[in-house]
Amino acid sequence: MSASKIAIGFMHVLAKLPLPMLRGLGKFVGRVLFAVAGQRRRIALRNLELCFPDVPEAQRKAWAKESFEVFCQTFLDRSWLWFGSEELVRSRVKLVGATHELEGDTPTIVFAPHFYSMDAGGLALPLNTEREFTSIFATNPDPDLDAWFMAGRQRFGNVRMLNRADGVKPIISCVRKGGLLYLLPDMDYGKNDSVFVPFFAVQSTATIPSLSRFARLGKAKVVALYNRMTPEGYVAELTPAWENFPTDDHVADTARMNRELQAAIMTMVPQYYWVHKRFKTRPDGEPSLYEKKKG
Repeated sequence: MSASKIAIGFMHVLAKLPLPMLRGLGKFVGRVLFAVAGQRRRIALRNLELCFPDVPEAQRKAWAKESFEVFCQTFLDRSWLWFGSEELVRSRVKLVGATHELEGDTPTIVFAPHFYSMDAGGLALPLNTEREFTSIFATNPDPDLDAWFMAGRQRFGNVRMLNRADGVKPIISCVRKGGLLYLLPDMDYGKNDSVFVPFFAVQSTATIPSLSRFARLGKAKVVALYNRMTPEGYVAELTPAWENFPTDDHVADTARMNRELQAAIMTMVPQYYWVHKRFKTRPDGEPSLYEKKKG
């Protein structure tokens, strides 16, 4: 039996634990990971330094440490999210905010940035609407993990997972038919198709403008879903549809997307995905922002 299958089997066991106990285990693992995972720790600390240069170093370190804890807690929570009963998931995952935006069949794109709780939000929507729900994924190189991720994310509702490699056409088709597109465009996906717009204190941040382009092509409204881990489980907050979005200027739209995201991050800084090299891609001629540092 592969290590992945053993780990997935262990998640079946964890799904039965009381939530406070599971969260305590995740916090402990997160503290250990923060101590031993030097490369990821340096990335998180550097991201926070770049985004919040005026915040005291001690505060940034505290955010980074808590970020590792939340990362591990939300990962272990996939046990009950993907193996627990529907009744259990509904009792712990709450959808709040502008839920009326899900009514009808207006093409809708859900901007769902990389907070660690994104998989809880990915279940909150299909649990609360019968509309077709589409998300874009990249295949995991481990077939056992890939199957687990796909099954977990499609366990409720009418969910369709589209491979990023399949291109734009099936994505736009789903949106135009009145479906919901769950879009996570806030990572660094390289220079191809990216534009450089501000993100916090980094004025040139490579960001793909897919939210603006898909909204225009699909004639869709855009709402945001900000997913937050709480002691009781998760709260997924849906915003009203963004006014005057999209426009004819995809660069300005993408800059606005980052501003909207910044405002959400400021309400829960440690819960954002700081372990990713968000500023890896630089404009031509600019040096890397991730020089190796002691830490």
